[in-house]
Amino acid sequence: MSEEVRNLEPKVLWNHFEDLNAVPRPSKKEERVIEFIMNFGKNLGLHTERDEIGNILIKKPATPGHEHKMGVVLQSHLDMVHQKNSDTDFDFLTQGIQSFIDGEWVKAKGTTLGADNGIGVAAAMSVLSSKDIEHGPIESIFTIDEETGMTGAEHLTPNWVEGDILLNMDTEDEGELCIGCAGGVDTTVNFHYGLEHPSGTAFNINMTGLFGGHSGCDIHLQRANSNKLMARLLLKLMNECGIQISKFDGGSLRNAIPREAFATITIPTGKIDSCRAILVDFEGIVKNEFSKTDPNLKIEFVATDMPKSVANKADASKMINAIHAVRNGMYRMSNDFEDLVETSTNTSRVSMDDGHLKIDFLTRSSVDEAKWDLASQIESTFKLIGAEVEHAGSYPGWEPNPDSEILKVMRGIHEDYFKEKPIVNAVHAGLECGIISRTQPKLDMISFGPTIKNPHSPDEKVDIGTVDRFWGYLKKVLVEIPNKN
Repeated sequence: MSEEVRNLEPKVLWNHFEDLNAVPRPSKKEERVIEFIMNFGKNLGLHTERDEIGNILIKKPATPGHEHKMGVVLQSHLDMVHQKNSDTDFDFLTQGIQSFIDGEWVKAKGTTLGADNGIGVAAAMSVLSSKDIEHGPIESIFTIDEETGMTGAEHLTPNWVEGDILLNMDTEDEGELCIGCAGGVDTTVNFHYGLEHPSGTAFNINMTGLFGGHSGCDIHLQRANSNKLMARLLLKLMNECGIQISKFDGGSLRNAIPREAFATITIPTGKIDSCRAILVDFEGIVKNEFSKTDPNLKIEFVATDMPKSVANKADASKMINAIHAVRNGMYRMSNDFEDLVETSTNTSRVSMDDGHLKIDFLTRSSVDEAKWDLASQIESTFKLIGAEVEHAGSYPGWEPNPDSEILKVMRGIHEDYFKEKPIVNAVHAGLECGIISRTQPKLDMISFGPTIKNPHSPDEKVDIGTVDRFWGYLKKVLVEIPNKN
């Protein structure tokens, strides 16, 4: 925890954020943060309940004189993406995030910060604990497992809330009001390959220093994908030097662009110098290709112990060629919103060891048919080598409603507060709004938030000034929410 962060304005929000960040909260392991929020609501004397899956609902009555306002539902998710640099010694299951101030930003020491969606959670906590903010009836939903499946939103109790308006606080650019988002689907590839005895000399290839980032928000930046680069390098070494492959381990989470990849290979006698030269040449080529997006790319070539086995030649060729060939990154731009990615996919995780290859993809699109078409292309690529392919965890996009009443209200408040018109758009990331609308159909929804850069990576940071303005804007919105008809 950081006292300097706690002293930032607005202190109430930053202190709630630091309290939250002291609680480990990885996706699918949210029991501690669920208990933390349950105790928070109960200690305030507010109606606090938990559903069967772990979502929490806290209700706060209107301040006197505002009982007739439309009910507002504040919505944010409790879990965070856990990513750290390979040289950072940190246990996400036992340690709190170590935040610090760097100029105009709050960052974390070698890990993700959890501003996604911790700032939204802290804002909701600040409203719930406030004694001086005027507002109508408030309900706050804290969902779980947004980052790895949106299962909290998927299992919300139908008509759980009584409110009229949902304010999702999970977008990451000040000055924008979001009214739509992409849907997604997970694809998993499994392939069992034959093994043979290794020969020659064993080496590890370590590819590190890539920027990574959010596989939705940052996919249009065309940063390097460590899994795709490693497959490209291994294919070159196979074709030109006849290497054998024992292991391939790259990436970690479906929704994070992979930053690192590691491989263990064996090199035939007399080919070590050739392989080393190819690797040095390859590093120079890709550093030049990604000089603007990934200037810290580094490839190491280190001797290691001989592995017990390697993939047989035929299966190794199938696997590496398929990984090299499969689509990755931005696929199509939107025809409806300028500069918005419509469809993309992320080759997020590759694990190849001891006869089993597993690959994870997350495909996103604001057009459902395009999402499934791209997922089908991935399936076709790997079925050609005889792999098993499974699609799961599909969730819908959030269809934009330009005639939304809350959009009209918040647009006017935005112009008054910021002295400029907001940008109204949709995002390529996944938000829970589309899913929530299926069980809470009467809610009029909008999403907004402060500026957060590089979410889902250890370079995640949140702009301090935008947090202060976001808090001021939120308070003004709560005051000026119209009365019910």
